[in-house]
Amino acid sequence: MQNDKLKSYISLHLIVFIWGFTAILGALITINAEALVWYRMLLAGVFLASFIIYKKESFRVPVKAFFKLIFVGLLIALHWIFFFRAIHVSNVSITLSIFSLGAFFASLLEPIFFGRKVLWYEVFFGLIIIAGLALIMQVEIKYLNGMYYALASIILGVLFTLMNGKLIADHEPSVITFYEFGAGVLFITIYFLFQGKFTADFFTLSLNDWLLLLLLASVCTAYAFTASVKVMRKLTPYTVMLTTNLEPVYGIILAYFILGGKEKMSPEFYIGAVIIVITVILNGVFKHYKKDDKV
Repeated sequence: MQNDKLKSYISLHLIVFIWGFTAILGALITINAEALVWYRMLLAGVFLASFIIYKKESFRVPVKAFFKLIFVGLLIALHWIFFFRAIHVSNVSITLSIFSLGAFFASLLEPIFFGRKVLWYEVFFGLIIIAGLALIMQVEIKYLNGMYYALASIILGVLFTLMNGKLIADHEPSVITFYEFGAGVLFITIYFLFQGKFTADFFTLSLNDWLLLLLLASVCTAYAFTASVKVMRKLTPYTVMLTTNLEPVYGIILAYFILGGKEKMSPEFYIGAVIIVITVILNGVFKHYKKDDKV
């Protein structure tokens, strides 16, 4: 039992590391954000469909849930488009530092979704996070557009995560994600058809882009998702949440060593990023001990 937990914890760190690497791939792939997300969702959907067939799971979902999945798929597509666009107009470090705000936005939106009251310490930690973000924005003003895209992306990310939290309770996660990815591909396809973007050039990618897209769709999307669900059956939500907060840390360190130049930020940026990450972790620790007090 203890060995299973240790293996799951190591697996979780690997998954979070992979998620951090996703931003690096987004910076290395040369196509625009919309096309990147279209290819990512299409290829990941094919991998997930193969996984579902291999596991002999049913593709059936109730009609009401199906329409919810269609809407969530749109949110996921927009979330990823804004995410990769943020990377393209700024860089990986800026985008992932803003993504550290995810836990804070979740704490504000959870009361709306689950009907609980806003907690005072969440507001307090939120103000500290805003101070850290203000420090970054003050010294990295040239990346302001990237910060706006990253903010839009993380808000959409929190929204679809909260909605998925309710859907996963009644349906198989891999099946839910398959339909969401399919919906995302459908919405982007309709947009591309109206814009006349499906040209020969659209499907003419370099070998390097194809290889990076396959890596992104298989390892960083289809595998990371299914592996994360398996890990959550062995570890507490608290452990998962705290470890997931390391994604920006892994991503920023990877970007510094892999991409170099463009990713080397001012000292004030790193101070602001550290303030945000530490505050998010403290928020998780505080929540954990508050829950213990109630038991």
